[in-house]
Amino acid sequence: MKVALAQVNPTVGEIEGNAARVLDHIEQARSAGAQLIVFPELVVFGYPPKDLVLRKDLVRKNVAAVERIASKCTPITAVVGYIQPDPSGEGKGNFNAAAVCADGVIQATYAKMLLPTYDVFDETRYFNAGTEVQTFLLATGKDQVCAGLTICEDLWNDRQFEGRRVYGIDPVERNVAAGADLLINLSASPYRAGVQQEREPLFAAQIRARGVTLVYVNQVGGNDDLIFDGASLVLGAKGEVLARAKAFAEDLVIVDLAKPRGARVETYPDRVGSIREALVLGMRDYIRKCGFEKVVIGLSGGIDSAVTAALAVEAVGPERVQGVAMPSRFSSSHSVEDARQLAEDLGIDFMIVPIEGVHRAMEEAVTPHFPVATRDTFTTTEENIQARIRGNILMALSNKLGLLLVTTGNKSELAVGYCTLYGDMCGGLAVLSDVPKTVVYELARHINESAGYPRIPQRTIAKVPSAELRENQTDQDTLPPYDILDAILERYVEREQAVDDIVGEGFDRKIVEQVARMVDRSEYKRKQAPVGLKVTSRAFGTGRRMPIAARHR
Repeated sequence: MKVALAQVNPTVGEIEGNAARVLDHIEQARSAGAQLIVFPELVVFGYPPKDLVLRKDLVRKNVAAVERIASKCTPITAVVGYIQPDPSGEGKGNFNAAAVCADGVIQATYAKMLLPTYDVFDETRYFNAGTEVQTFLLATGKDQVCAGLTICEDLWNDRQFEGRRVYGIDPVERNVAAGADLLINLSASPYRAGVQQEREPLFAAQIRARGVTLVYVNQVGGNDDLIFDGASLVLGAKGEVLARAKAFAEDLVIVDLAKPRGARVETYPDRVGSIREALVLGMRDYIRKCGFEKVVIGLSGGIDSAVTAALAVEAVGPERVQGVAMPSRFSSSHSVEDARQLAEDLGIDFMIVPIEGVHRAMEEAVTPHFPVATRDTFTTTEENIQARIRGNILMALSNKLGLLLVTTGNKSELAVGYCTLYGDMCGGLAVLSDVPKTVVYELARHINESAGYPRIPQRTIAKVPSAELRENQTDQDTLPPYDILDAILERYVEREQAVDDIVGEGFDRKIVEQVARMVDRSEYKRKQAPVGLKVTSRAFGTGRRMPIAARHR
């Protein structure tokens, strides 16, 4: 039996477009002789649908789309993810469901049994949990295969995942008990660095224990802050990889389950490579799905803006990226030189908008209203004025030219508040907001090494990091060295470790306490930050819901 894995990139709410994409892949699979084609979770509606689930007109439209898809399913069988209204009308009123489409009709449906509510997931807000497994028979010549349906989280219910059984039921176990010898899983599993090293061993262990074949089809693409990496696969009964689709790209993989030898097995990128591909895909889809043509980026000559610009060029092409340098009296000569060199190397448009005149005018306007004793004292107030002037200029260009302003701050800065509200935080997309500073350097080296020449100027990589908002300023005037800072942040933010536990790992208590205070006090800033692309296990976004007015410090 030939099975097609249709790894597609849906847009949330674009039901007609998503359905057209599904029908196109069905036709391709049918032409290739596939008897079964499997699509990702909620492919017709798009994942995550969030509060669009509450729009009953859209839910009805997605049901009609699946019925239309089913009418085209002959002689092929398609398993399609969609939102199914709960006929009981109770609870949330809808299921996260899969439809088995064959012979021109919807022959069976399955409702997802395990609804995740951790990190970025909030499915019990929208869906009722299914209570019954669903198997169906597929003819394979003289024989038949019994296929069992699962959706995403149904397959993650294993002690390996959290060291304990999270749910009271096991859909995989129930499917096998119902006679399934082929397990199908429709997924929308978000990317995070290292997920592939966790995902496949987890699946393989469950499949080996049950002795069945797994067809796993994962969504690909970016939807808001989430990035889906695809890497759909087929696992044999011994847990071996029989086929794997591309990562971070749409793909259609066809596997003959009777003779899987020779099926395509794509290589998954290494850690830094996967982060890079995820950011490029997330940026490209955010720009495309939000309807922007070009982006504008403030270029300081520093590492963060350089990496952001390089990723933007990969995402949408150099002709759609506008770089802007905005030097002040504190900008070093090499900052503008490095920004210009970067723009030339990347092939992007570049303009210089000096801020000295506006800066002087702003100082003259507000300084008389400061307390007399502080008028000659240069503090963060005077630093932030410059950042906000730059933010205003970039937003003006964004508004006038219809460009998406992409911010350049990294996770380390956002964590400790080393950023200015309504200044460098202005923008519509924060590309590096979940990328620690040390990883920004890794990305820069990776970009240059893979290109074979310095797309990012070597001086930009080598120079001491500085916001250049005062004379001879460096980041380490205020912050610990980034290797130490990032190690502490990884423990405090991502692992949720207590200060004492971090100190117990050998870190200096004074530094750990300083970092923890800065993280806690900066929550109000992060609540006002633009959407950021998630690439770690704990991003400053929808999955981290911390109070602002709190006294836990």
